[in-house]
Amino acid sequence: MKDFHVGRLFDFYGEILTEKQRDVFDLYYNADLSLAEISEHARITRQGVRDSIKRGEEVLCQMEEKLGLMAQFDRRAQASEEILSLCDKLGEILLYTSYRSATEPLLERIRELASQETQD
Repeated sequence: MKDFHVGRLFDFYGEILTEKQRDVFDLYYNADLSLAEISEHARITRQGVRDSIKRGEEVLCQMEEKLGLMAQFDRRAQASEEILSLCDKLGEILLYTSYRSATEPLLERIRELASQETQD
């Protein structure tokens, strides 16, 4: 199986690759074509395809090292999931208290904000 991590890096930073690199990368990681199939499609040697993919991988990894956008996205998604889980637990605790009506709109707003964070 091809590297899921590199495929995700492509989703984040793929636009900085050359058009040819993007096409080759897309065929390799997303369309799951072999080097030989891509070579035929792109009309370059199999070695040229491999080199293009390796150079693209290096560029994408360097961008993540410098900018860290994917890691930041993952941290935000994880935090949002934890916030939603804590809201559910708090909602269960408050369910049978006199504060329920006052806290329910607040919890719902927190859930909305946490959900928006993972969708952006």
